[in-house]
Amino acid sequence: MATQHSPRTGGVPVAAGLALALLAAPAFGQTPAAPAASGGLGTFTFTYENDLLAGTDRYYTSGFQLAWRSAPYQPPSWIADGPGIVLPSGGALRWGLAFGQNIFTPDDTTLRNPDPTDRPYAGWLYGSISLSSTTPTSYGSIELQLGVVGPSALGEQTQNGVHDLLNIDRAYGWDYQLKDEPGVNLVLTRQWRFNSEPVWDDIAVGFVPSLTASLGNVQTYGSAGLMVRVGNDLAADFGPPRMRPSVSGSAFYEPVRRWGWYVFAGFDARAVALDIFLDGNTWRDSRSVEKETFVGEASAGFAVFTPIGRVTFSYAARTREFQAQRETAQFGSISLSMQF
Repeated sequence: MATQHSPRTGGVPVAAGLALALLAAPAFGQTPAAPAASGGLGTFTFTYENDLLAGTDRYYTSGFQLAWRSAPYQPPSWIADGPGIVLPSGGALRWGLAFGQNIFTPDDTTLRNPDPTDRPYAGWLYGSISLSSTTPTSYGSIELQLGVVGPSALGEQTQNGVHDLLNIDRAYGWDYQLKDEPGVNLVLTRQWRFNSEPVWDDIAVGFVPSLTASLGNVQTYGSAGLMVRVGNDLAADFGPPRMRPSVSGSAFYEPVRRWGWYVFAGFDARAVALDIFLDGNTWRDSRSVEKETFVGEASAGFAVFTPIGRVTFSYAARTREFQAQRETAQFGSISLSMQF
């Protein structure tokens, strides 16, 4: 298992194949949405993820994202009348912006020279722009992420600053983090929503299958997942917002009642062609480990809708992402969404 690696030129056949499958997927089960009226500033969502919420402090250790989704509006005809491949045809269109950071560390953060077989230190600071379309039964989005990996991502400053504030031991191996590299990901997502009629009082059961493909020098993968939900406001969204590579629901929501809720459980499987946080820098020597090609992730949690916003919480457990990893990665995720 190498501690340093040479510049790589690995291909992306797995995720590229799933991207083509996603682009070719029919828009099954969907009905055209009525044109939505424009107005309002849209939906603002803050998402925070941390392994301390699951009682650990290793691997994917923390992340945050501030996202905005516009109010729906009538799209141009070339989008509204399109083939419905990634973006469902005839859906309510939204633009989106986001800013976020993810931080990764090895298992033992007390070592000043980290174990070379353990996950490298890395930070990812990025912004994104997205376009999405929603019908009553389907959701699709195209997201472009641009950012930087390495010291300029400020992972060391963020983690140790928070640890100092909370009087937690610092992570001492950041001198060995990945080097600065600009990053770009193109993420395509398609989800479907199938909700039953109420099975008890106003409580229904719903299923949300999903396909995702990411292409870029940061993360290239393809994934498929399924979420099961039980509650009384299943039409409000497509699942809780999460940060990639987890399957992410909708950053916006459309509640049909003043108070609503659902609980959920889901699983997704990823085929990973490239992960810079494990494979190391693309054009420069850096720490690296042998990644696992197939990764699974299970999650469970709840969402609550109130007159002023949506709150979600989820717990996630992720299988080994690299061959020397001794335990699963576990973390919690909290989000707050408000419409203006």
